[in-house]
Amino acid sequence: MSNLEQNKAVVGRWFKEFWGNPWNPKVVDELATPDILLQYSLHAPRRGRDEVNKFMTGFRAAFPDLKFWGVADLIAEGDYVVGRWEGGGTHTGLSFSDFLVGALPAASGRKMHFTGTTVLRVENGKITEEIGLDDGATALQQLGILKAA
Repeated sequence: MSNLEQNKAVVGRWFKEFWGNPWNPKVVDELATPDILLQYSLHAPRRGRDEVNKFMTGFRAAFPDLKFWGVADLIAEGDYVVGRWEGGGTHTGLSFSDFLVGALPAASGRKMHFTGTTVLRVENGKITEEIGLDDGATALQQLGILKAA
């Protein structure tokens, strides 16, 4: 298997076990470097395995059915893998104040469904960074945090 195919396999597993449902919390220690960077527009950047795990634990406590999945083949070049995805969930859990703007009271029942594109850097079989561009405005409108113009 070529290095590009190996990198795509790592990212494919990450998408399934980190962003899928059910999620596998152990995948962070298995596939991420100790200083991984996770960055998306809806949330403050996270650095390090512990911070990434804390983020996902809180996100999934608020949105127990949270799930994201790929919608196109992964593209790899050098150390980078790019994936397009869609996903979302229903806020049936704890209150959630991790968005950069606004918060949700417990069990609001609001649903979000949105899309994005993510660039991941893989070095020596481990993910060093995941930086995504998502349609966060759509998600925030669906959750009632951001009002439509």
